[in-house]
Amino acid sequence: MSIERNIYPFTAIVGQNKMKTALILNIINPSLGGVLIRGEKGTAKSTAVRSLADLLSKRAQVKDCPFSCNPYDLDHACLRCSELMKNEKKLDTINTKMRVIELPISATEDRVVGTMDIEHAIQKGEKKFETGILAQANRNILYVDEVNLLDDHVVDILLDSAAMGVNTIEREGISYTHPAKFTLIGTMNPEEGDLRPQLLDRFGLVVDVTGVTDTSKRVELIRRRIEFEKNPSNFLNDYTFSQEQLAHKIQEAIALLPEVTFSDELLEMAAKIAVSLGVDGHRADIVMIKTAITIAAYNGKNSVSEKELEEAASFTLPHRMRKMPFDDSSIDSQFILEKIQEAIR
Repeated sequence: MSIERNIYPFTAIVGQNKMKTALILNIINPSLGGVLIRGEKGTAKSTAVRSLADLLSKRAQVKDCPFSCNPYDLDHACLRCSELMKNEKKLDTINTKMRVIELPISATEDRVVGTMDIEHAIQKGEKKFETGILAQANRNILYVDEVNLLDDHVVDILLDSAAMGVNTIEREGISYTHPAKFTLIGTMNPEEGDLRPQLLDRFGLVVDVTGVTDTSKRVELIRRRIEFEKNPSNFLNDYTFSQEQLAHKIQEAIALLPEVTFSDELLEMAAKIAVSLGVDGHRADIVMIKTAITIAAYNGKNSVSEKELEEAASFTLPHRMRKMPFDDSSIDSQFILEKIQEAIR
């Protein structure tokens, strides 16, 4: 018999609003490419990730499917489920919450992508795939703590899958592809080393977090944590309404997202902002627009305004700006804000 673990409510986290918003945006729109949260220890990074998954409503998935396929989404189903759907076969379904799949720092490539049983393929003439972490992560949250300590090649694989929504494994001329559409969340302490700029650029959003410095907020943070540990049931009950409200708002944003529109003028603004901040490549411009669209959906709006674009830029550009060697990884937020406002005017 397993003991149910109480998870600290997402809406009870004091401060760290930018981090919470970045996490929510990636749940609404997994195609943003994930979020990297950089900050010192004890700033609620891990707590926020786990509590976000617990906050979300249950969703339907195919029973016993290793990829947690959506029984109503043929386009993103695995081979087995898609064949059953095409043939209008009945699928056994269950309702479950999104899970947090944690990737250990020591994970090898085979552990991440999965393996092919070559001997079985030769003897039986059929593919046999042994699932890896990316299979478990499909339609879930893939959480990588201390991502900066992970092997660069493994990080590349994660970011490729996050961008493409699929995982392909090839061994001895045999290939197998399965859905791998997940919300990628990485956390790290910059004091322990940074990511290479090429990898940093691949994360859609980056947020830098620090400890709460306001005394009254720190007192409230301590009070809430002690109350939670003293009587978890009562504490969770106190936040039931706010949790349900936020979960409902996220679901509404997911439904609204495909309907959000933007103007050509907004695209021009995004390009001007990226150029004025000296951003390399075009990924920043694209992610900035996608993030602005997602922010608009979260705000319940059908179209993107300058306000959403400005907020999106603060999530998507700072880590992509050119830096001189030995520069600090963080960049003055006021400088960025001024450059954004100049480009918008």
